[in-house]
Amino acid sequence: MLQTVEGVYHEGKIELLEPAPDVSHSRVIVTFLLSEGTVDLPSRGIDETQAADLRARLRTFEEDWNRPEMDVYDAD
Repeated sequence: MLQTVEGVYHEGKIELLEPAPDVSHSRVIVTFLLSEGTVDLPSRGIDETQAADLRARLRTFEEDWNRPEMDVYDAD
């Protein structure tokens, strides 16, 4: 099973921004994000026009996704 925990790489060390899963020993995969808020579209097989279209189509769900009761789906 995979569990994602956000962190920051700083001066050769990874600092977790939330508690680590309850494990005593585990392999990890570290993915470096280019910068906050950016997405490498070509690596996902889409271009700027396709991304804009996708954002526009998903915008209709934004109000539902941001309702407080939807937070239950973010829980572990």
